[in-house]
Amino acid sequence: MIISHRHKFIFIKTNKTAGTSVEIALSKHCGPEDIITPISKKDEPKRKAAGGVGPQHYLAPVSEYRLGDIGRLFQGRRKRRFYNHISATEIVAAIGSDIWDSYFKFCFERNPWDRTVSAYYWKHSEEPRPSMTQFIDSGYPDKLKKRGFDLYSLDGKIAVDAVYRFENLAEDLDKARQRIGLPEPLELTNAKSGQRKEKRDYREYFQPNDAKRIATTFADEIEHLGYTF
Repeated sequence: MIISHRHKFIFIKTNKTAGTSVEIALSKHCGPEDIITPISKKDEPKRKAAGGVGPQHYLAPVSEYRLGDIGRLFQGRRKRRFYNHISATEIVAAIGSDIWDSYFKFCFERNPWDRTVSAYYWKHSEEPRPSMTQFIDSGYPDKLKKRGFDLYSLDGKIAVDAVYRFENLAEDLDKARQRIGLPEPLELTNAKSGQRKEKRDYREYFQPNDAKRIATTFADEIEHLGYTF
């Protein structure tokens, strides 16, 4: 997640939509007062190599600590005010409606069936893997929902100014760049790639009933963005 006061934009990071790669690209243009949340230990060196600004201003001030937070502080664990997959609801509460309303807010979304397959390989990187039916039965697609539509919506309605498509990643990221007013094209890294070795069409992974279950879970995304199986 990035809140850039320098360029007046908010990037909400959804899950399995190349969010880390986008975050690394954007962080190169961030200023010293911008809010940037940490990414994985594996990907932070990629951000540094790309010339991006690292995590900053994401920790909560001590004035916001409660009793349980103070206990964790003595264990060397700081309270975070902002974090990786933070929701619009929490961002508004933290920065106020004036900043939220005046900044350009955007995120990326992905075809929910393809996104589910990506999550399937991320969760089960090695054989033996469960069947797709078992994966859906586990409830993991519900977690994807919480790190997707539920992040960029308020009261069930899209709250950001633009929901770009993972399927048009480079093109749509450039649209965001132009809207923000950044002077040069953004360079994408291949962060968190390589888990999905098989490149079969996502449709091949789903039995008819499983496909319908995904359609039900992600009905909001399908309605707003017109995704089809």
